[in-house]
Amino acid sequence: MTTSSSADTHTHPTFRELPAAESREILERHNVGRIAFSFHDRVDIQPIHYVFKDNWLYGRTSRGSKFATLAHNPWCAFEVDEIRGIFDWDSVVVKGHLELLDPELGSQDAYARGLELMRHIVPETFSDVDPVPERLILFRVHASEVSGRSARS
Repeated sequence: MTTSSSADTHTHPTFRELPAAESREILERHNVGRIAFSFHDRVDIQPIHYVFKDNWLYGRTSRGSKFATLAHNPWCAFEVDEIRGIFDWDSVVVKGHLELLDPELGSQDAYARGLELMRHIVPETFSDVDPVPERLILFRVHASEVSGRSARS
């Protein structure tokens, strides 16, 4: 009679790159992620709510340090994760250029599209009963680079 050791039955996690289509599906499934940006020697990461559609990530922000930093250095990264366990997760990163959406200074169509999409997740966006009225600035990030990784136990 042979007995198997715990080393024989232990499986190692597997890691893989996610195909572009699968990465985009994950981005479309979620509405909360983290935006990362840098200014001089400082990197900051903050959670935001967002909508991903047609290779654009739309979000809102307020005036303050994040806005000032992104106005000077519009390149940013964004991450969203699906975590089910220590070795059971998917993670997607978007890198791109942030564009402020202002109907008076920029494309009215882009602003209208961003507002429409944000109202899918927060219907009161920019109304009298907006739950985050301080977030007056609508923006979008073009998903110039999208990459994803996955782990399974």
